[in-house]
Amino acid sequence: MTARRLALFGPALVAAIAYVDPGNIAANTQAGAQTGYALVWVIVLASLIALLVQYLSAKLGLATGRSLPELCAAELPRRTNIAMWIQAEAIAICTDVAEFVGAALGLNLLFGTPLPIAGIITAVASLALLHLHRFQGAVAALLVLTAGGFLYDTIALDDITWPAMGAGLAPTLPDATAVTLAAGIVGATVMPHAVYLHSALTTTHPAADRQHLLRSLKLDCLTGLGLASLVNLALLVLAAELYATHPDGAETIQGAHTLIQGSVGAPAAVIFAGSLLTSGLASSSVGTFAGEVVMAGFIQRRIPATTRRLITMLPSLVVLCTGIPITATLVASQAVLSFGVPFALVPLVLFTRRRRLMGPLVNRRLTTLVAAVACALVIALNIGLLVTLFL
Repeated sequence: MTARRLALFGPALVAAIAYVDPGNIAANTQAGAQTGYALVWVIVLASLIALLVQYLSAKLGLATGRSLPELCAAELPRRTNIAMWIQAEAIAICTDVAEFVGAALGLNLLFGTPLPIAGIITAVASLALLHLHRFQGAVAALLVLTAGGFLYDTIALDDITWPAMGAGLAPTLPDATAVTLAAGIVGATVMPHAVYLHSALTTTHPAADRQHLLRSLKLDCLTGLGLASLVNLALLVLAAELYATHPDGAETIQGAHTLIQGSVGAPAAVIFAGSLLTSGLASSSVGTFAGEVVMAGFIQRRIPATTRRLITMLPSLVVLCTGIPITATLVASQAVLSFGVPFALVPLVLFTRRRRLMGPLVNRRLTTLVAAVACALVIALNIGLLVTLFL
């Protein structure tokens, strides 16, 4: 593999950390605890959509040399861009709440650190990670550690009900709770800021090499998103089995940690908390980076990363200092993210089907059709969530 191909092997690992952040952990834990294996199909479908979307996002950056927000600024009216930037920033704050609070909770479970102090430590650590010279490599390493930890805990449980998992592949949403959890899973899996970010990570390659490098890009997406999908499924399986045998356990991340300690052992509980910490730190840093991409692309403005970190951490500190239920907050934030997904997907599908922009890397008609169907499914789920909440 040449040096240029190696340069493309890594952006998807950075984007994939967003798919195993504390919001995913909370959504999948509650899904398994409250519905057992009933939402396995949602994780599988959301993972397939995420794989396609991240591939299209990376291909867009490779083909055009510009990020998705930059193309929106060039191709869409200014008022539309301002509106898209505002919603993207709002979604970024919801994302940051999940990542920031999750990392602080990991510190609390590991060392007993009070949550407000753990929040400040998280802010400093995520900024330090963002400024590392080999940022992509550090995030990829944290992704592997996170994935390894959660997969270990699931395997150590050694009590997977395979027939029930197979039955969970049949699409069904039995009640309003399942609809909310499904929206949370989709929002946590098809992360809008990861879509924006991935397009920016593949923009620096010469035009002559783009067609040649597309295969490496596909492999990168399969590796990163495939690993993240396995972790999401493992988290649901872990929660489903834990709460099947302990139905009175608290349906929270803290409750899952306690059940793991009692059912699997103290080392497994430490690994669970450590994986929560690494996922929060890495995804929080990536989220700050994505915020810079969003602002620079949509409105051609930049603010220092430290300033952005200070602004976006405020809602998280409110959650940590006021005693608001953490797991419920994380799941709610992921459901909100689901409403931001179409704002990223619709322009992504439109741009990647334009030969004027994509050249030889333009979508095939079948690819565009599948991507449009995926977008329609997400929008339909959002409408279903609104109907469930307000009617």
